Amino acid sequence: MRILITGASGLLGINLALEAAAHHEVYGTAKDHLIHTDRFRVMPCDLLAPGAVERLLDQTQPDWVIHCAALANVDACEANPVLAQQSNSDLPFLLATHVARGGARLVHISTDAVFDGRKGNYTEEDEPNPLGVYAHTKLEGERRVAQADPHAIIARVNLFGWSISGNRSLGEFFVNNLNAGKRVMGFTDIVFCPLLANHLAQILIKMLENDLSGLYHVVSRECLSKYTFGLRVADKFGLNSSLITPTSVQQSDLTATRSPNLSLRSDKLASALREQTPDVTSGLERFYELYLQGYSQMLKRLESRDW
Repeated sequence: MRILITGASGLLGINLALEAAAHHEVYGTAKDHLIHTDRFRVMPCDLLAPGAVERLLDQTQPDWVIHCAALANVDACEANPVLAQQSNSDLPFLLATHVARGGARLVHISTDAVFDGRKGNYTEEDEPNPLGVYAHTKLEGERRVAQADPHAIIARVNLFGWSISGNRSLGEFFVNNLNAGKRVMGFTDIVFCPLLANHLAQILIKMLENDLSGLYHVVSRECLSKYTFGLRVADKFGLNSSLITPTSVQQSDLTATRSPNLSLRSDKLASALREQTPDVTSGLERFYELYLQGYSQMLKRLESRDW
């Protein structure tokens, strides 16, 4: 299959592009972090520019489109709600409209943050209640994609992994700081279900291969606090867990409101694919294996400032 991946320089995008390129012809868009690789075709593109989406689809003629690009920095969304609206709602709707017209299959990447986190254990049937600009615009993006392309897959995710910049995921945050001997906070009152980006990439491809459509929670079957996650990272990498201070998110300097309990159920996906999603233990094992193989350093070398 010919796959177009938007946001291919991001945390999910780069891992997805590399995983997919082993078996498919892959095109990936990049804007802020331009990358150079012979594993897939990199398409420099500002998706918000007039006519960019139409030109991109015409140039690549994809069978599948996986839309990872977004304004995902929660605090940046609070600071610039207009850009958040354009990136997280308007762009997905435009892309879904043109993908549907062309007959390709679309996966739209959304977020667990559409819920307010007051009860947890959410299913796809639960009514979202977004708390901030990021969550509001992502939920609107979900609904507009479903309107424009009813056959699209909408995947609510939470992930960690290795990135080009080296600082895009919570896993990297703990590894980098603990390696440097720095003391960090670990939130005891924020619960999530993170999937390794590489595992998430493989699942998204399986969802397309199985011709799924509609809304799915694509998260780990294991949920835990961010503090506990930090302890697990430290244990796997042989780092000093005493440097992680258990604390409440209320004591942090984060500006945007965070949902406390984002435990999501992935039963619907497990039933559709006839297999459970990986747990955090297997994700951290693979995360560590990739580290030993020099994967994180390889990703950093992909960044190129010269085209």
